[in-house]
Amino acid sequence: MTMTTSLLTTSYLAAAVLFILSLKGLSHPETARRGNQFGALGMLIAVVAVALHMGILASPTLIGVLAVASIIGALVAARVAMTDMPQLVALLHSFVGAAAVLVGLSNHMAPAVELTGIDKTIHDVETYLGIFIGSLTFTGSVIAWGKLQGVIRSKPLLLPARHLLNLAMLVACVWLGWVYLGQGHDGLQTLLIMTAIAGLIGIHLVMAIGGADMPVVVSMLNSYSGWAASAAGFMLSNDLLIITGALVGSSGAILSYIMCRAMNRSFVSVILGGFGADEGAAPAAGSVAITGDLVPTSAEEVVGLLRAASSVIVVPGYGMAVAQAQHPVKEIVQILRAAGKNVRFAIHPVAGRLPGHMNVLLAEANLPYDIVLEMDEINDDFPKTDVVLVIGANDIVNPSALDDPSSPIAGMPVLYAWESAACIVFKRGKGAGYAGVENPLFFKPKTKMLYGDAKKSVDAILSLLKA
Repeated sequence: MTMTTSLLTTSYLAAAVLFILSLKGLSHPETARRGNQFGALGMLIAVVAVALHMGILASPTLIGVLAVASIIGALVAARVAMTDMPQLVALLHSFVGAAAVLVGLSNHMAPAVELTGIDKTIHDVETYLGIFIGSLTFTGSVIAWGKLQGVIRSKPLLLPARHLLNLAMLVACVWLGWVYLGQGHDGLQTLLIMTAIAGLIGIHLVMAIGGADMPVVVSMLNSYSGWAASAAGFMLSNDLLIITGALVGSSGAILSYIMCRAMNRSFVSVILGGFGADEGAAPAAGSVAITGDLVPTSAEEVVGLLRAASSVIVVPGYGMAVAQAQHPVKEIVQILRAAGKNVRFAIHPVAGRLPGHMNVLLAEANLPYDIVLEMDEINDDFPKTDVVLVIGANDIVNPSALDDPSSPIAGMPVLYAWESAACIVFKRGKGAGYAGVENPLFFKPKTKMLYGDAKKSVDAILSLLKA
């Protein structure tokens, strides 16, 4: 059973439209589930169409591979925790990069047709670029996974003359590309050398990026994986793969730009690395001295403030995700709203360690979308708010971004939590946070610290509110 070329083209067009609808759906939590469904349907159409066109739909090998991959994917999707989602995304990017490398090497060793002249040159450039982007994406994604998983330290690796080293490796890859174009089928060794160098570039680039920039890194690798897929599409003369890769690559690049703007950093400065340190690290040299005392509080005192408040803003962060506190937080919100209080969530664009991480976390808890507001929508309301609950967030509520030019996060837009009548910070300990930047918010007179595991603290508040 095979598929005609016209029917294949129609199938590709339908799948491409579904992928576009998928991206549109994923732009808002309320339509994200439908967006995922569109994407899955588009991929199913694409796989079946290609298999039919090649006459291998009934191939035992293909059926076996798809069955095993589907089972693995379903199990991973069902078991992965929201806190592990950034690691999973990074790992999936590495698969795309590895696939592009393997497709490129296969394309070189067993070309479908013999090409000459400009056609051969274009084909060889496509192969070379696909392998280069794929290798860089693969190793960079593996390192990103290691940093997010905690296998590799989040502190940036800043080698002496690291920029010159990157430039030297890039120049070497360009020179090897020129050599490869003159070698034709005899250029396998050149391709393998370039693959190794590109892999080293990916490792070194991501190793030099600190933990605070990981949301940008994830979206950046997402873009790279898209361009790698698009390059593979050119190598295979597959129009749908080209379109899909371009969609992923361009959307990832736009998201990276949005993340960089939210952190007041340029894309180049992120790539060059150096921002972010270990949790609990000492404040950066030259930072303004912080005065004041950390004032601890209790769940009973927080409940008293909440009962007396008329307006409450919750600022969620990665700490809430780690503690899996979103469900009891939802119950607290329901109780407060039932009592007639105005309760909303303030979401910073880089909260968590994945773009949109907090939005997905709150959607998982089935919180109403209309009370989950972006930074620009809610920042002016903090001075009119009675209580702010900062649950596991740090850098996104750090006032030194505004008033300390020497701070590593100087100029970064932040949430004005300190302008409320009372600010309660949920924190495990007295460390400086994931980016290693001390936070003056903790020492301000209207701020009190609720120490301990966020889930236990939230559960204690919930029990008291119910009582």
